[in-house]
Amino acid sequence: MQLRLLGLNDFHGHLKADDPPLSRRQDPSQTPVGGVEYLATTLQQLRASAPGSTLTVAAGDLIGGSTFISGLFQDEPAVEALDALKLDVSSVGNHEFDEGTTELLRMQYGGCHPVAGCFLPGVTYPGARFRWLSANVVQKRDGMTLLPAYEVRDVQGVKVGFIGMTLEATNTLVSPAGVSTVDFLDEVETANLYARALVRQGVKSIIVLLHEGGLQTGAYNECAGISGPVADIAARLDPEIDALITGHTHEPYICSIPGPDGQPRPVTSAASYGRVVTELNLVLNRSSGNVIPERTTAFNHLVTRTVAKDPVQTAIITKWNAMAAPRAARVLGRISADITGDASGNRGIETPMADVVADSILFGTEGAKGGAQLALTNVGGVRASLRAGTITNGEQPGEVTYEEAYLVLPFGNLLVSLDLTGDQIRQILEEQYQPVPARGARPMLALGVSHGFTYEWDATRPQGSRVVPGSMKLHGVPLDLAATYRVGTLNFLADGGDLFTTFTQGQNRLGGPEDLENLAAYLGAVGLLSPPPDRVTGL
Repeated sequence: MQLRLLGLNDFHGHLKADDPPLSRRQDPSQTPVGGVEYLATTLQQLRASAPGSTLTVAAGDLIGGSTFISGLFQDEPAVEALDALKLDVSSVGNHEFDEGTTELLRMQYGGCHPVAGCFLPGVTYPGARFRWLSANVVQKRDGMTLLPAYEVRDVQGVKVGFIGMTLEATNTLVSPAGVSTVDFLDEVETANLYARALVRQGVKSIIVLLHEGGLQTGAYNECAGISGPVADIAARLDPEIDALITGHTHEPYICSIPGPDGQPRPVTSAASYGRVVTELNLVLNRSSGNVIPERTTAFNHLVTRTVAKDPVQTAIITKWNAMAAPRAARVLGRISADITGDASGNRGIETPMADVVADSILFGTEGAKGGAQLALTNVGGVRASLRAGTITNGEQPGEVTYEEAYLVLPFGNLLVSLDLTGDQIRQILEEQYQPVPARGARPMLALGVSHGFTYEWDATRPQGSRVVPGSMKLHGVPLDLAATYRVGTLNFLADGGDLFTTFTQGQNRLGGPEDLENLAAYLGAVGLLSPPPDRVTGL
């Protein structure tokens, strides 16, 4: 008998059909793709063409870092859309932890938001009908998993097990305070542990839904030079595991990677934002319950916008869009030219948008608001550019709407200010470069800096000494390494996020406003904003 798995990953609440095509390398045809209305129809067509049973599965980051229409309502719209897609099961990604463990549990089990309340009058958020799995996230108090480790489905009399795996380095990518009650365990050791447990239960067909991935140099249905963590993980997973559906890197691939027994098995990824769907066909032996590996096939399908829109998804978008419209269209300020900084690309460089966000943090933490003298922010948390010619809600060219500002800062961090010595500031800048496993394929994670602060970076120098001595200056005056300075930043960094652990040594921490509302206030105060000049030499 045949089981067709339809795989997704890194959806990030992308409901509307406004995402760009895949890269030219991934899709030379540059086909317009994505949008949940078209994704739903594509899934329906793939289910209808399946000769046997079909399950729809995902590999995490379904919510968090989301687009405006979903993120504004705590990603309840995304969950509603995913339920309407008939998603069966997903692993938990790192972005599901953006607002901590308590909010993740609410997203799974339901209840209205403790601060924002119920978004639909008289309706309590019911939770997700699909099941989130996370075998390697355990509670410190008792060692029990935060969410179920696995799920077993009966497919025409054959037991099929799904093990959900979260990125081991999640605690370095989200606010550490939000995940302080859990530990993130080794992916390979944990997956192998549960694979053996499933086998003891008589489950012989096992799929790992892994929120970790790799990079390749070919098109969306290829596997050219696969590299990154997934290659090592796949090579070490128990031979009882029959396939891996992966994510995190937003890279599409259809790979076959040998396990420790030398036998190849499929390792797939479906890019991001619902622009690609993976079709993984498994033939199951009814007698033994095993997958017949030589008959396994896998393909990635583009979610083209030539199919009909699904009316159920259209209704979901219309409902939430109407609720968001008044807030989305509010004009906050104006820009004279494009301010670029889309962090989906290179997060290891200085960007104008990240520097503008740092300026806004300084605005929100200086003077009577905290006394900050300079501000730092992570380039990876700045998720979009401000484009003078982009019109989102009927505004005039150059006007910045609330929706556009949200897309820049979708995570809901809080501003903080704290005391750091000049040498601690130097150490924080040095922590931009850390070639360690937790950083994966991104050893360089840059910081945006506020106006008046400058320094020089020399990438040819050894790790830990790349800030050129004497180059750190505040309004042209060299920083005294022994002196204390007041620094504005985000709670994510102040808690040691992205492995900027020296921030946690700061003293006299003072809280501030939410980052998006602060950016809105800053844009209003400035009036007309221009792209800033570079502030870092060599980055």
